Amino acid sequence: MQTTSKVLMIRPLHFVYNAETAVNNSFQIKGDQENLTEKAVAEFDAFVNVLRTQGVDVTVVEDSPLPHTPDAIFPNNWISFHSDRVYCLYPMFAPNRRKERKEEVISVIRNKFHYDRLIDLTGYESKNLFLEGTGSMVLDREKRMAYACLSPRTDLDVLRDFCSKLNYEPVVFHASGDDGQAIYHTNVMMCVADLFVVICLDSIPDPAEKKYISETILNSGKEIIPISIDQMNHFAGNMLQLENNNGEKILVMSSAAWDALFEEQKEKLTKYNRVLHSSLQQIETNGGGSARCMIAEIHL
Repeated sequence: MQTTSKVLMIRPLHFVYNAETAVNNSFQIKGDQENLTEKAVAEFDAFVNVLRTQGVDVTVVEDSPLPHTPDAIFPNNWISFHSDRVYCLYPMFAPNRRKERKEEVISVIRNKFHYDRLIDLTGYESKNLFLEGTGSMVLDREKRMAYACLSPRTDLDVLRDFCSKLNYEPVVFHASGDDGQAIYHTNVMMCVADLFVVICLDSIPDPAEKKYISETILNSGKEIIPISIDQMNHFAGNMLQLENNNGEKILVMSSAAWDALFEEQKEKLTKYNRVLHSSLQQIETNGGGSARCMIAEIHL
């Protein structure tokens, strides 16, 4: 199944601008830090309420005070959950993000949903090789394809190891923003849903790679809904398709992403699924991630 109705989210305790991740995250901008945690928590709670009201089963785990983890709100980078009770832990670029792999979080999901087989890729950190979960990869779970734009946080060897262990095919390319810098996470420039893919093809500079990615998507039977680099910069690529407890498909994004879309794009998306959006301004600005980054899907 491509979608699930069950997700993990981490309620932040000390959300602040993280200088360790800003070195290669051009989406991250240091904003006003006054009462930032309180503002981020308010955005988080409102987002969770939107999801729960629409029938999504959200397991919320409160972040712990120690060790200090400013990006704990983005759990999909360090853990992912798969069918057959498999869960994966990933090597992280920023040393202070590695501390997010807290046993109390893992235990909640492992005990509640009975995950018992671990694939641990964190040893690559000793080699300075990284793969930041479903940030680095955008998974087509039904077609068993792992889309990944290479960057300092997305290493080809680690990607191949993941694909070998979980029976995925790597679909690899390069993507960059309007500043020429490699896009740090694939999930800010594309979203794979059951019947469509939202993607910023303009961010792929090599014509041959752009053709390869386009053909791969179309051959998988999905419609391409392109977005511009400006829309990508407003997190319009950072969407995630879920379903509610009635099996209805729901596309989740931030209000900034929704507002950046043209009417024609909105019509195409709502043809496939209902859209939910919530304001995540403080989280997006200071954290450099948006709605999709905040959600770790629980696949059973």
